[in-house]
Amino acid sequence: MAIGDELSSIDFESMIGGPLNAVVRAQAQSAQTSVDFIKSVGFEEDSNTPTMVTFSYMKPIESKDEQGNVTVTPTKYDLTVPLLTMLPIPFIRVEETTIAFNAKINSVQESTTSSSHDLNTSLSAKGGWGPVSVKVSASYSYKKSTSSTSKVEKTYSLAVNVKAVQDELPAGTEKLLSILESSIGEVPAA
Repeated sequence: MAIGDELSSIDFESMIGGPLNAVVRAQAQSAQTSVDFIKSVGFEEDSNTPTMVTFSYMKPIESKDEQGNVTVTPTKYDLTVPLLTMLPIPFIRVEETTIAFNAKINSVQESTTSSSHDLNTSLSAKGGWGPVSVKVSASYSYKKSTSSTSKVEKTYSLAVNVKAVQDELPAGTEKLLSILESSIGEVPAA
């Protein structure tokens, strides 16, 4: 089989398309994971209201009496914050995908043909008192040998490198976080 035939028999559509399809599916799965994270962490399951976290802390409050004397009184305050505004939202995006396919085909084909011819003759004559005798002998040989060796080594390798990065928040998510941030409130504890 010729090397060109070897390469044309490789299913490049699967070799290249398979990893690319896997990257697209991974990107879609990443987006779904982000949606699930926002729903499960950022909102109450039954009411679709934002999950809020309340922190209590002491805050010094200054006050002046009628004579102008300043008094500092520690006062307990509560700060209510939407949980979603405090956490990094996972928005992973595939930035780069590199597919490297290497095909190494070593083909060795060896053919050897050898032949030999051999002709042996001999002539002998005998003379003497009686009739003359002649003896002729001949031999011919032909030898042909053919040997053929064929060896094909195939080595294929596929390397897929994917670089993923934390993506910027989509505009809708930024708007949602901005609205949630405006609901952050500090009030004196009851």
